[in-house]
Amino acid sequence: MKPSKPLALALIAVAVSLTACQSREKRQRELAYVERPVEQLYNQAGRELDSRDFETAILLFNEVERQHPYSEWARKAMVMTAYAHYERHNYDEAISAAQRYISLHPGGSEAAYAYYLIAISQFEQIVDVGRDQGMTEQTKASLQDVLRRFPNSEYARDAEVKLDMVNDQLAGKEMEVGRWYLRSNQTLAAINRFRTVVQDYDTTSHSEEALYRLVEAYLSLGMRPQATEAAATLGYNYPDSDWYKMAYNLMTSEGVMLDTSAPKRTLLQRLIPGGK
Repeated sequence: MKPSKPLALALIAVAVSLTACQSREKRQRELAYVERPVEQLYNQAGRELDSRDFETAILLFNEVERQHPYSEWARKAMVMTAYAHYERHNYDEAISAAQRYISLHPGGSEAAYAYYLIAISQFEQIVDVGRDQGMTEQTKASLQDVLRRFPNSEYARDAEVKLDMVNDQLAGKEMEVGRWYLRSNQTLAAINRFRTVVQDYDTTSHSEEALYRLVEAYLSLGMRPQATEAAATLGYNYPDSDWYKMAYNLMTSEGVMLDTSAPKRTLLQRLIPGGK
C-alpha cells in the first residue's frame, strides 16, 4: 500500500532535514580540522557574511573562538556571530550570542553594538496589538538601556526611532483594552487605560483618541468637570483634530461650552487636579 500524500511529504521533509544536518555537521568537521591563522580565519568568515552565507560565517566565527580563544579576534567574532544570527532571522540565537559577549566583555569596544543587537532582535519579534505585548515591553527596556548606556553612540538615533514606535505600539494596546472596557460598560477600567495613554504615551498617535474617549467615559458617568477638562485639553492641543470636533459636538449636545483659551499646559497637567 502506498503512503498517503501528507505522510509522503512528511517523510520527504524529514529526509531533507536529516541531509541538511549531516551536511552542516560534515562542514563543521572540515572547518574544525583546518588550523589557520586567526586573521585569515576571521576574514574568511567576513567574506561569507558579505555573500550572505550566514551558516558558514557562523561556523567560521565559532572556529575563530575555538582556535584562538584569547585573541582580540575571538572577542570580535562573538558579536559578529550574533549579527549573523540576526541576519538569518534567528533572533533568539542572536540575543543569546550578544548576551554572552556582554557577560564576558562588558567593557569591550563592541559592547554598544551587542546591546543594540539585543534590542533590535527583540524589536523584530514584536507582535500586533491584539496579542500579548510582553516582547514589546522587553524591547522598550532594551532600547532604553542602549540610550542610557550609549547616548552618543552611532546606534542611539535608531534606538530613539524604534523606541517611539514601541511606545506607539504599547499605547495602541492600552487603547484596544480601553475600548473593550468601554463597550463592556466597565467605564472606570476604561478611564484608567485612557489616562495611561495620556500620561505615559502623550507624544504618540493615540493621545487624541484617548482624550476623546475620556470625554465619552466621563460624560457617561455624569462627571462633567472631568469631561470638560479632557475636551478642553483636546481642543487646545489638537484644535484641527477630528477627535476634537466630535468631542466638541458631544459636549455642546450636553449644554457645555468649551474654553480653549487658557494657557497651554501638558496633557498630564491638565488632567491631574492641581496641575499647573
